Amino acid sequence: MRDILRPMLPMIVVLAIPLVPLTLLGFDWQDQIGEWGKSRESQALTAAAIIGLLASDIFLPIPSSVLCTAAGWQLGVLLGTLVAWLGMSLGAALGFALARGIGAPLVAWLTTQSDLERAEELTRKLGPWLLVVGRGIPVVAEASVLFVGMHQMRWRTFLPPVLLSNLGLALAYAAFGQFAERYQWLPLALGVSIALPVLMAAAFSAWMRGKQSAGP
Repeated sequence: MRDILRPMLPMIVVLAIPLVPLTLLGFDWQDQIGEWGKSRESQALTAAAIIGLLASDIFLPIPSSVLCTAAGWQLGVLLGTLVAWLGMSLGAALGFALARGIGAPLVAWLTTQSDLERAEELTRKLGPWLLVVGRGIPVVAEASVLFVGMHQMRWRTFLPPVLLSNLGLALAYAAFGQFAERYQWLPLALGVSIALPVLMAAAFSAWMRGKQSAGP
């Protein structure tokens, strides 16, 4: 769990620093965000920023669940899903292409040896299904993409599970974001979108431990 939480902590702190004091002081920043998102220009900028940040997820500890929820909050379910799906898919494809092209040196720079060993073990157990199961789990998602790219998985094997998994995640988070916008629950939505990947990682770790205890 520490390996999963550590890369997320800086971004959680960055998100909390401006929001918590303003909320305690009674600043209605939710209305301010809502006003910002009404014009087409601001929506275009929001969409471009979310796509760009999600596409860089392979290089930076980006809280993709928070951004996908924000996409639904600002852009609605349909456009928010499209934007989140496009950003996540571009990031996965970029990491996969670089790992295929440059190989081990780049992969060693972008991730740790322990993460790669975990991805190797999970790939032996799950095969391409790891790309589906691990998409919403921090660290596992990135390490699995880099690992299969380094080992020259074919694009036609890589893309279908990743694109479909990203679509499901994008739709779920965007729908949650729009639901939160309707009832003005943005602080709760951000908290849930930060906590959910951690809970998913804990459940996944428990499941893997159960598989190991059960043996072959």
